[in-house]
This record gives sequence, structure tokens and C-alpha cells, in this order.
Amino acid sequence: MSNWTDSIVGDRMAVDQQFTEYVTQSRFSSQQWGLIMTATEFEIEHPDDPEQARIVSNTKKVEQIIPELDNIQSQMAAMGGAGGSSSSSSGGGIVSSIKGALGLGGGDDGVDQDQLRAAEQLTQEYADQLQAHLENKGKWDQVRIAYQE
Repeated sequence: MSNWTDSIVGDRMAVDQQFTEYVTQSRFSSQQWGLIMTATEFEIEHPDDPEQARIVSNTKKVEQIIPELDNIQSQMAAMGGAGGSSSSSSGGGIVSSIKGALGLGGGDDGVDQDQLRAAEQLTQEYADQLQAHLENKGKWDQVRIAYQE
């Protein structure tokens, strides 16, 4: 199913450019958004039904990188260029984040549920815009069929 994403790389780049404004208005910096998108996979729900098929964001891995979003925010603030809105830093640095992502950390998992929900919502808005872009370009049926193969 990865072939379908390979076939829309140019379309994703176009949507990325259009989506910059959404990211700017969100609580995330462009660096944080890049990390969120790296942890997000896109799938097509109901690909065999042209009327119900839609792109959805699979954000199961996003929870693992949420603590690192605070680290990015802290680093940007230390450099004097804090983008996005800040939230409380969980501290601990990258080693702590990696250990937590691997399930080696103890106690609180450091996941800011508000950040997670905001990331999930923004990635789904991106998925909706990507699908609209593909529909406008007349590529949606081709992509939906490629997903099934």
C-alpha cells in the first residue's frame, strides 16, 4: 500500500505549501509539524466504496514523539526564535524522550494530551485537504484504486 503514497509525492508537496498557513496559525512550529508528519501515516478508509472512501491520518506513532515537541520548543526559545505557542516543558532532553518512546522510562509518560489531540486534528485537516486536492486534479479514483492493490 505504500505505492499509492509514492504516486502522490508532487501532490503532497503542493498541499504542504498550501497548508503552511494552517501550521502558522496552529500551536506548532514548522519544526514540530515536520516531526508530527514524520510520525503520521495516511490510509484510505473504505477504499472500495467511491462514495465513502476518504483519506485518514493514522497518528498511532505521534504519541511517542509528543514529549520531543516540547524539547523542540525549548531549543527554539533558547535560540531566540520560539515559533508556535509554547506549552509546559516536560524536560529530560532527547535521551529521556527516546527512552520513553521505547517504553524504558518510568512514571509519567510525559504525553501532553492537548498537544496530541491538536496534532491529530491538524493531521486530519491535512488529510482532508490532500483528498480535496486529489479530487480537484482528477486523481482521486486512481489513488483510491492504487491503495487497494
